[in-house]
Amino acid sequence: MKLSARIAAPVTALVLAGLTATACAPQTSDGKAATDEKSGTLRVWLFQEVNNKPKEQVVDAAVAAFEKRHQGADVEVEYIPVDTRAQRIKAAFNDPKSAPDLIEYGNTDTAGYVKDGGLADISAEFGAWAEAKDTDPTAAASVTVDGKVYGAPLFVGVRALYYRTDVFRELGLTAPKSQAELISTAKKIRKAKPGLYGIAVGGAYTYGAMPFLWAHGGELATENGGTYTSAVNGEAARKGITAYTSLFGDDNCPAAKCAQMGGNATVTAFASGKAAMAIGGDFSHAAVEAGTVKGAYAVVPLPGVTPGSIAPAFAGGNNLGVLKSSEHRTLAVDLMKSLAGKETQGRLFDAMGFLPTYTDVRAEAARKQPFVKPFIDTLGAGAKFVPASAGWGQIDASLVLPTMFQEVVSGRKDVETASDDAAKKMDAAFAAAGR
Repeated sequence: MKLSARIAAPVTALVLAGLTATACAPQTSDGKAATDEKSGTLRVWLFQEVNNKPKEQVVDAAVAAFEKRHQGADVEVEYIPVDTRAQRIKAAFNDPKSAPDLIEYGNTDTAGYVKDGGLADISAEFGAWAEAKDTDPTAAASVTVDGKVYGAPLFVGVRALYYRTDVFRELGLTAPKSQAELISTAKKIRKAKPGLYGIAVGGAYTYGAMPFLWAHGGELATENGGTYTSAVNGEAARKGITAYTSLFGDDNCPAAKCAQMGGNATVTAFASGKAAMAIGGDFSHAAVEAGTVKGAYAVVPLPGVTPGSIAPAFAGGNNLGVLKSSEHRTLAVDLMKSLAGKETQGRLFDAMGFLPTYTDVRAEAARKQPFVKPFIDTLGAGAKFVPASAGWGQIDASLVLPTMFQEVVSGRKDVETASDDAAKKMDAAFAAAGR
């Protein structure tokens, strides 16, 4: 492995390097490389984390083992900023000469990248991979489009309910066991302690709101014959929207302050002692531990509608994918397996806290670190994913759902009108994407 590859190089230099290395490489008409070299240099793009050194160490070990197995193969790893990933990856799809062989990507980007023609179909290799049989079904769905597999899940992230044990103890409350109890508990806390949000919620917190919609039996969209149609204006979905937006008001989280809040802002409010509850991820644990509430909080699964049930949560996370233009397809797939395999995912959990996508490795993670149990229980209860359409990227980027929630909590529109308008925007995005 070339250590210098860890240092982010200027884009121009990367393009020139790619041109030098692959200028003569032939491509087929559909963007596939015409060759499958069994030696040479493989280029990998992974995401740069806030504290990246532990990730680098885990990756280095996996790469070293790969290079030992494949004499004559060398791996260059570059860590790219998450904020500019879309531009970098789209540019790589459009210019195979500058493209890496393997990339890390957000799991909501799968369908869009497949539509762009950038990711290789590795269905056969994934199906023959022994470890893949233990992959969580929701994680597997995040690499699947139209029944074909375009990568390997690397880690999964899911949200649950953080709550202040000191506040609950003082007020004689217990962790809510249903969404109705959650809402009433939040308002009891706000009434007893006007300086606290009962639960911090955000009008721009799409993935915190989805469990309310799903718990009431609603869906984001339905699929028929490969075509998606928005379902946010269905009767069940509207019940979920009504439940979530009922938390915006002076009796819990005032709309004037909370309508614009996103997920990070709600977790920050909780960590800084301004809220008695918040919906946060396993990935929020470090931020909460660093806050003023350390030692005075606990986490339980976000409750569903029926007492004792768990609301379906969005299963976020990242995947690894081989680019269709790679001239080292066989090697790239094997490297993908090394980096997304059980051993590496276990080490990434130890180093970074990333939840494994394998059910057996995740169970071992819970044994090591009990704080992840509520999140694993949430996944076990049945997490959900966004529509596998390239249109979802446009829906997300254009803030269709946050706009809907904000219109309701501001009083500009009622739930029926706002959800109808959102559904029209979603259907337009699905149509433009071709499915």
